[in-house]
Amino acid sequence: MIRTPQTAVPARRHSAGFVLQLGTILILVSWFGASAAQKLVDPNSVAPEYRAVAEKRRAEQIKLLQCTKKADEAKVLRRDRAAHISECLEK
Repeated sequence: MIRTPQTAVPARRHSAGFVLQLGTILILVSWFGASAAQKLVDPNSVAPEYRAVAEKRRAEQIKLLQCTKKADEAKVLRRDRAAHISECLEK
């Protein structure tokens, strides 16, 4: 089939539309994935009566992140990961 300028233009429109749709989907997926992660508690952003609890929760979150990082560095298998992290948290 011989391509003429009239048949080439719709093909470009479709490919540009596909690229835009794919880009939009990738951005939305990465955005929702990041928001699903648990964020560190900021004790300064909560009411004063809840500040002590927020500080305790933040300390727990930091310790959990450290234990998770240790499990990553030790290349612990996924099936053994929970046991490794809980053992690290008990120390």
